[in-house]
Amino acid sequence: MSIFKNHKITVNHLMGFIPEGLLTHLSQTTQVDYYTKVLHGRKMFYLLMYGILAHEKLSQRSLEDTFNDPVFKVLFHLDEQESVRRSSISERLSKIDPAFFKQAYECIYEQFADLYAPYEREKYHLIRVDSTMVSESVGKLVEGMDNKRGKKAIKYSMGFDGLLPCQSEVFTAPGYGSEDIALPQVVMNHVKKQAHHQNIYVLDRGLQSTRNMDTFTQKDITFVCRAKENRKYVELASLILTDQELDLGDTLLIKDAKVQLYTGQTKKSKKETSYYQQTLVDQEFRMIVVESKCDHKLYVFLTNDFKRSANEIAQAYRRRWDIEVFFRFLKQELNMSHLISLNKNGIQVMLYMILIVAMMVLIYKKANRLGYKTAKRRLAVEVRNLAIAMIVVRCGGNPNLMFKT
Repeated sequence: MSIFKNHKITVNHLMGFIPEGLLTHLSQTTQVDYYTKVLHGRKMFYLLMYGILAHEKLSQRSLEDTFNDPVFKVLFHLDEQESVRRSSISERLSKIDPAFFKQAYECIYEQFADLYAPYEREKYHLIRVDSTMVSESVGKLVEGMDNKRGKKAIKYSMGFDGLLPCQSEVFTAPGYGSEDIALPQVVMNHVKKQAHHQNIYVLDRGLQSTRNMDTFTQKDITFVCRAKENRKYVELASLILTDQELDLGDTLLIKDAKVQLYTGQTKKSKKETSYYQQTLVDQEFRMIVVESKCDHKLYVFLTNDFKRSANEIAQAYRRRWDIEVFFRFLKQELNMSHLISLNKNGIQVMLYMILIVAMMVLIYKKANRLGYKTAKRRLAVEVRNLAIAMIVVRCGGNPNLMFKT
């Protein structure tokens, strides 16, 4: 029951996309309820979802208080006699099957993605791919990458379709500190879910490996990335036409060319010692160089897309900034930088739940034309008011007398 006028989508609409049947089905097809008495998968799902929305800074202590709160139990139809301790929540997060939460996230994403009509989608299906690191208060992490400050860190790598997070991975192994290892895995895993996709994957400077670009091309995966200005290449032909307009609005087109790129290969000398040699790959790529009019900075883009104009490629890369805004939203509004669990299992569970809540807030934000902070605050207010209304009904009252619309 919403107290906000002119809202097209309310919390009741959003909760309709998380039916009890879905959680029941996932409980049966995963091991989420194996050897547990109280904190079943469904209860953990609602506890984490409610906690993320209701608390500015979530903790295991606040989750304990939330579960034992009668208002929470009324809202999600839980047994009023059940109670849990912080230690039980901590242990459950470390052992609960993350597949339950991953599959819930993927199912809910598919339902939410259908909410916005085809005319609202972009002309080209841009998937922004990037990573963000979290190292705050993680000195006791069981798994993690060592950072320069002597602490361990974890990496969240995601795909973002412009409105919703469409792919997510948690990396703790040191090798994934390299974006040339982490980002291609995100792209490949997303492609597996969309066999006949028309996506363009937009990446920043993290993708530099010529081998990865070659693999993308062989698998018909279209990409656009920003290259380093000193990138070594051989120009094969210019793609700029004689009468082509070089003014792209706020940038000038400096180069549009078909190129071959170098890649490093390990060789062995006659004495069986290894050395590194730069060689050209056979695959042809497209290099576009534009200059910003305001600060005269050069931007070098690499792509395997030869169909779209140079301006369209440049504009596609510009939309990559959307994922940076999304990461800021996750960290500032949904407190993703604060880790509730210190092992990878619990971290994965929390990531999927944060993304589910993020999708609820983003759909609510878009439909009701609100800002990030306002959307999250109002959604939390609606959840609270829904609980109050249920309590009023249970006590034999009429909630409409309290919530006048």
